[in-house]
Amino acid sequence: MNQLEAMKIFVRVAELASFTQAADSLGLPKASVSMAIKQLENALGTRLLQRTTRTVQMTQDGLVYYECSKDMLIDMDELQSMFRQNEVEISGRLRVDMPVGVARVKIIPRLPEFMRAHPKLDIELSSTDRRVDLIREGFDCVIRVGTLIDSNLIARPLGQFKLINCASPEYLKRHGMPLRIDDLDAHQMIHYSPSFGASTSTFDYTIGDQSYQKQVSAAIVVNNADAYQSACLAGLGIIQAPEIGVLDLLQQGRLIAVLPEYCAAPMPVSMLYPNRRHLPKRTQLFMNWVADVMREYE
Repeated sequence: MNQLEAMKIFVRVAELASFTQAADSLGLPKASVSMAIKQLENALGTRLLQRTTRTVQMTQDGLVYYECSKDMLIDMDELQSMFRQNEVEISGRLRVDMPVGVARVKIIPRLPEFMRAHPKLDIELSSTDRRVDLIREGFDCVIRVGTLIDSNLIARPLGQFKLINCASPEYLKRHGMPLRIDDLDAHQMIHYSPSFGASTSTFDYTIGDQSYQKQVSAAIVVNNADAYQSACLAGLGIIQAPEIGVLDLLQQGRLIAVLPEYCAAPMPVSMLYPNRRHLPKRTQLFMNWVADVMREYE
């Protein structure tokens, strides 16, 4: 195994903090991954990874080598594609993450056209409400909806999602249609929270440029988008969701919009990627394609 291959293996182990996970993702035996790291450390004359029975962490030298390796691998990828005249030749692995609703409604239905244009790309699409660690878990880019908190990443705005309030016909039959904000005192929300017990249930709305919150009792607290929508369909309460994700349910009459004049502020949609000197051509192509798909929400 040459040093370039060992470098690629080291980067995966460092990102996943696991020899086993790195071996699985690369399709290699764990013993081969361990041997590659050992040979690399011997060639460099320094320890790159600190191994314990439970964790794998980079040493200080490992951190330096990791940053240099990432840039070098990206530069080599760029060099290999520099003289390709046809973008169809772009190849390699592309690992992306996005919320469930964005994947289901916008990206996956259009993904065949991107894959036909670039058939040599291997795409790994993660779809979860969990905020993945882009650097540690080896993602090339992620789509996020809402306020950003990752100061060490570069953000590319993709537009906004309009939020609407809705409930099921069964729920409204039992509780009545709210016509004013004060009517919510007799209603229940389905509260979405990534971590349980972290916040109270509120109904968010805007009047002009001013945002307001009204505390409303929660019938149930959920921590992912599918459960949020399913609980609403089951008649457990009112939700405030991106219109894009419930439009088909509204058209089918399975959900009904409520208090349309009291909607929360739109949620920004962003593409995040590492703060590096260069991005692989495949990542740039995918990001530009996603921007085109999302353009109608700008």
